[in-house]
Amino acid sequence: MTRKDLVTYTTPPTTMTRPDLQGTHGMSASTHWLATASAQSVLERGGNAFDAAVAGAFVLHVVEPHLNGPGGDMTAVFATAADPTPVVLMGQGPAPAGATVEHYRGEGLELVPGSGALAAAVPAAVDAWLLLLRDHGTWDLADVLAYAIGYARDGHPVAARVADTIGRVADLFTEHWPSSAERWMPEGRIPVAGEVVRNTAYADVLERLVAAGEGSADRSARIDAARDVWASGFVAEAVERFVRTPHRHSSGTDHAGVITAADMAGFRATYEPAVTLEFRGHTIAKTGAWGQGPALLQTLAILEPLDDALLDPSTVEGAHTIVEAQKLALADREAYYGDHDVPLERLLSAAYAAERRALIGDRASAEIRPGDAGVPAGVMPPLRTEYLPPALDERPEGVGEPTVDSFAGAEPHVGPDGQTRGDTCHIDVVDRWGNIVSATPSGGWLQSSPTIPELGFCLGTRLQMTWLEEGTASTLRPGLRPRTTLTPTLVLRDGEPVVALGSPGGDQQDQWQLLYLLRTIVGGWSPQQAIDAPALHTTSFPGSFWPRTWEPAGIVVEDRIGDDVIAGLEARGHVVTRAGGWTLGRLSSVGRDPRTGVLSAAANPRGEQAYAAGR
Repeated sequence: MTRKDLVTYTTPPTTMTRPDLQGTHGMSASTHWLATASAQSVLERGGNAFDAAVAGAFVLHVVEPHLNGPGGDMTAVFATAADPTPVVLMGQGPAPAGATVEHYRGEGLELVPGSGALAAAVPAAVDAWLLLLRDHGTWDLADVLAYAIGYARDGHPVAARVADTIGRVADLFTEHWPSSAERWMPEGRIPVAGEVVRNTAYADVLERLVAAGEGSADRSARIDAARDVWASGFVAEAVERFVRTPHRHSSGTDHAGVITAADMAGFRATYEPAVTLEFRGHTIAKTGAWGQGPALLQTLAILEPLDDALLDPSTVEGAHTIVEAQKLALADREAYYGDHDVPLERLLSAAYAAERRALIGDRASAEIRPGDAGVPAGVMPPLRTEYLPPALDERPEGVGEPTVDSFAGAEPHVGPDGQTRGDTCHIDVVDRWGNIVSATPSGGWLQSSPTIPELGFCLGTRLQMTWLEEGTASTLRPGLRPRTTLTPTLVLRDGEPVVALGSPGGDQQDQWQLLYLLRTIVGGWSPQQAIDAPALHTTSFPGSFWPRTWEPAGIVVEDRIGDDVIAGLEARGHVVTRAGGWTLGRLSSVGRDPRTGVLSAAANPRGEQAYAAGR
């Protein structure tokens, strides 16, 4: 590792909340202990990292339904033991054919809602996971899905935060979404943390996927049969039939969805080359600019040549420099990123990074400052610090507040209307052969839209990340992917994968991962030390989640960063929000040392839910 100025970088703490796990057999880490345990069980029984990740991912549908679901989406970046080249698994569905600006405007909307079926992109997570299993796994579908089927049919102790989320939207369920009340509020009440809950409807769905391939000759054909039934069979038919009934959206008005069975039949997950950047002897691999991943790479390019002391998030100078670099990258995200040709060669070049670096001053910027990428920038969308939908006479709790509210805790902000910011779960797996994967599933939260009774889940809300203004870089268009916030990371050294990491947190995912990368690559901290360390992020850009607000010069910090650092940031003009001691970031990671074969894992202590395991 490059260490230009060792004495100026903050020394890592001597104690940690959890150990850095090390072993040689396999490692799993995720945002829920049952998903981690399931993935590790697969590794123990001879499965590889891809078998394990898929098994854990379907368990996440069951045990973290407030953070992801089968009706949502996912992205992953992975490498195989045979080929270390990083590859992106693209599980982000596009806008349905009926999702036009004209239709939404005709419904009286100024923004794509944050909850309700009009916010739904084509479900993509299930097909993506099955594609990964078919091409890179070794187990049969029935064996991989047995974990999720068991927890869904036989039950599992519900996590406290799932129960809390149901409590927040209980009135919405009982007054407007009766199918959700029936599914998530048994006997008309909110479940209690630790109570055993079941989702037999989803168990039925998974068993029907397995049954679809029973007559097929081989493993791949059985998986493809399940993919076909998902896209063109009973699932797609149930989705189209259900969304035709108007229901309440976060706009305060009732609308029918536009997604059809034909939309679902037309989607298949794909693989794409990863976008990469060299940083201090490491290669950082991300999704393309249809997601926010390259903004992390832009930030690293801006920071790369600076003294180590300026890359230290634990100091005033370092935190200020890091946040200002992030603002510049996120301004470019707003101006250029979307499902079209994005000039990444220019945006990730050293020359462009130098131009952007020169804009970092001693004071916090309160402007949105995209650069000149050599092509016309998209129209800048409305910049709102608050938003009240026309249909609402007064603002309900949590609606239209600055986006800082979304991330003042370890779990997402969920309003009483179901709108959610700071979503998502995550899973990382590495095996003894060198297969490694980092994946961020999301969408289809139980509070996204009404539950489809015969499926046991609802649709996602990713279209809220598009604009209804014409000419922006991410204007709503049928057939195009919304600019997703899902952004897992793979790190390589000397061409070999060494770390897979990621985090929930919406717009904050890459901001928190940046701190991890700086502390481990530049500061020499261990993975668990970096995950435990005080986190911060900026809110000085338009948020991706409804109601798309921002806070000029806003920065959110964990109190543990220290009063002196907070005072120093305020003196530089940052609008600081204290978020408490252990509230920001939900990172996990796994790693592999190619020289020794030693594997590692670490997980986030915040929220007392994430877990890493391995041996």
